[in-house]
Amino acid sequence: MTRVGVVGATGYAGAELVRILSGHPDVELTILTSRQYAEVPFAKVYPSMAGVVDLACKAYSPDQVCDMTDIVFTALPHKVPMEIVPELVRRGKKVVDLSADFRFSDVSKYESFYQPHAAKDLNEKAVYGLCEVYFDQIKDAAVIGNPGCYPTSMLLPLIPLLKKGFLDTRTIIADSKSGVSGAGRSLSLTAHFCEVHESFKAYKVAEHRHSPEMEEVLSREAGTQVNITFVPHLVPMIRGMLTTTYASLARKASAEDIRNCLADFYSGRPFVRLCADNSVPDTLHVRGTNYCDIGFKVDERNNRVVLISAIDNLVKGAAGQAVQNMNIMLGLNETAGLTGVPFPI
Repeated sequence: MTRVGVVGATGYAGAELVRILSGHPDVELTILTSRQYAEVPFAKVYPSMAGVVDLACKAYSPDQVCDMTDIVFTALPHKVPMEIVPELVRRGKKVVDLSADFRFSDVSKYESFYQPHAAKDLNEKAVYGLCEVYFDQIKDAAVIGNPGCYPTSMLLPLIPLLKKGFLDTRTIIADSKSGVSGAGRSLSLTAHFCEVHESFKAYKVAEHRHSPEMEEVLSREAGTQVNITFVPHLVPMIRGMLTTTYASLARKASAEDIRNCLADFYSGRPFVRLCADNSVPDTLHVRGTNYCDIGFKVDERNNRVVLISAIDNLVKGAAGQAVQNMNIMLGLNETAGLTGVPFPI
């Protein structure tokens, strides 16, 4: 059994990692760390884990983490992982980082939206963990920059069509809606019940810091600079993300052309599901799962394609994809620990 640790286990993404890993057939959870809840049983922080996870949280200690693990998940705020991951890697540990610290090939783009990078050499070796696109690179990686939830929901529908030249790269507009858990567990006025209940609003319009992450990947896959207009929204639900992306067609394409492109690209990839003709994704149908459901409509009158995707922002958008990355890194079945049946309602 592979020994696994979660650093930052009591945030929402960290807790989701613990939930998934506790039922994984090929790994053993050996250590959970939390600054706020050191020495507190995890099941006391999250009572749903009573009888499932019997570990108490520990204060972070590199010696203890390295002694007790083979692979480490870092579910921490941006900037913190770059300070601790280099030591873990130096001591032979594989790392899947859920922050933005190791997502960018171009460190200057990271620094322009976050802060100065303290581990540039290691960042150059990190692999962007979009599993369905970078599977071969992930297999040999020591450090994974796990993608953000908004980028995952937008990149998966777009990349196959960009690579085949179907889209006018100058026209891409993405409109995303996220559940409130995407804001994290820390207290914030904008995430209070009274602020979000019966509220639906856009935020950080055309200036969200996931935009450069998406643009870097899209540009790499398209072979030309791609700039997008991205507008995120907050919706009054706990989890789930729906992204609608609009782009003009660069050449004439039928619905069959678009479907065949997506189906061919994701053939054999278990966590991408194409919706049946004339149906669209619903966040309800992916809740708690690692699936990304994709639907589309060709707007022939306006020579435009509309792509719609649904994910669970805490699973495929965070912890589930992180576990999928781990499976690939360790040579395990890609679906191990991630095969829970979706709720019908």
